[in-house]
Amino acid sequence: MLGMDQYEMIRTAHRKYGKGIRKLAREFGHHRKTIRKILAGEEPRYRREREVGNPVMDSVAGMLQKWLEEDLENPKKQRHTARRIYTRLAEEHGFSGAESTVRRWVRQCKADLGYRREAAVIPLSPEVAREAEVDWGQAWVVMNGEKREVKLFCMRSRYSGKIFVRAYAWERQEMFFDGHLAAFPYFGGVFPVLVYDNLTVAVQAVLRGKRRREQERFVSFRSYYTFEARYCNPGKGNEKGGVEGGVGYARRNFLVPLPKVESFEELNRFLLERCVEHSGKRLESREDRRTIEERHEEERGRLLPLPGNPFENLKLVPVRISRYQTAQVDRNRYSVPTAYVGRRLWAHVGCWTVSLYDGNRKIAEHLRVFGNSKWQIDPLHYLGLIGERVGAFDSARAICQWRPSWPGCYEEMLNKLVARQGDNRGKREFVRILQLHQDYPAGAVEEAVGETVACGAFSYDAVKHVLRMKEGRSAEVSPLPEDLIPGITDRRIEISDVRRYGALLEGGVT
Repeated sequence: MLGMDQYEMIRTAHRKYGKGIRKLAREFGHHRKTIRKILAGEEPRYRREREVGNPVMDSVAGMLQKWLEEDLENPKKQRHTARRIYTRLAEEHGFSGAESTVRRWVRQCKADLGYRREAAVIPLSPEVAREAEVDWGQAWVVMNGEKREVKLFCMRSRYSGKIFVRAYAWERQEMFFDGHLAAFPYFGGVFPVLVYDNLTVAVQAVLRGKRRREQERFVSFRSYYTFEARYCNPGKGNEKGGVEGGVGYARRNFLVPLPKVESFEELNRFLLERCVEHSGKRLESREDRRTIEERHEEERGRLLPLPGNPFENLKLVPVRISRYQTAQVDRNRYSVPTAYVGRRLWAHVGCWTVSLYDGNRKIAEHLRVFGNSKWQIDPLHYLGLIGERVGAFDSARAICQWRPSWPGCYEEMLNKLVARQGDNRGKREFVRILQLHQDYPAGAVEEAVGETVACGAFSYDAVKHVLRMKEGRSAEVSPLPEDLIPGITDRRIEISDVRRYGALLEGGVT
């Protein structure tokens, strides 16, 4: 075979020493046609004059091509793979060739038929402070000692590449809005155009062409901040590939290894710190050498200003209070006081809280829980009913939820009251002590119970007395009605002058 060393020697002998084609053919042992090609500048390489046959596949090629052509009309996830084709050939047609041979043939045939043909894209030059992209993603974290999946809201500036990432439990509309409400101050304003997928929290229906029927609440949100929403074509998430890459980048770089946190608040502080650190980097795809933050400073002052007050991100849900004193929101239960059983109220559902309203009056507020069939109850809502039906004390959900976290002095007080007064009377007295939480801070009640237990005073009155003394108030004693006991309560008693006793001590005469 002709190598590059002979190629060089033949051309040198011809160009420098003037040797002819015949002489070169004799000296180097190549045909004159080969010498002519070398002198014409054709580099030496192997050229296949005819396609090599594949006798193993030739007998089944027509059938396989028909299978693949029919697959073009089938759903993408239910088409023949190379592995499936090989197993069918072996099981149905006694094929004796290797799987690797089938794979090579299928790969080439799919390419010829147009499978996975990549579409050409137009490189864009993003305008300063014009557009940002928004998307959701998923990731895993360790929260409260348990591994759980979280949803990542991500907004990314197309010009600067600056990203904002925030974690949520669900992809609900109130979380979607909350992500924007946190992102806008981070970027220092509102981008005139935000690019989305056809998210159900924003889009009610995809119409012909670029037209969309948007969710009424999203129209209100978008109008409040006066930005334009632009949507990708269905199935074309690559039209906002920057933010999709940003979600993946955050997942690989911010959340590896899996962070261990106690709450979403802690997780989002952690993510914000990582986003700020990322802003100090340079993007290799940019022409200049400025950092992300330096590029963002160029666009910060050109963004739309934030309104004076943020958008009120609340979802109003009508609820009916069950006999368990709870309102059901998103298949979870939230408690209210006993007096509202059977009433119809309004739940103001925020991103992190659920508040219950009777008209304009708030009667309860809870941290929002995520999942199904979970109870978020305030034990104080149930104490009045438990005091009336004290036999349910030990199994009441409110007590079972509260009991593991209350201080040891509570348990000691309860045991002493039961031992001295009996089961029902003792527990009823203890419930009265717990009800002091409705009028005093939890820390003050716990301290008062601890003091009375230490003094051996086991009663509601003793705890109430300590609380009043700490407030600087003496016990209030109301005089008895004069007609209560004739001859006794109506008697007039002069108030003694205590100075007379001092005179006696000094030996004087009064």
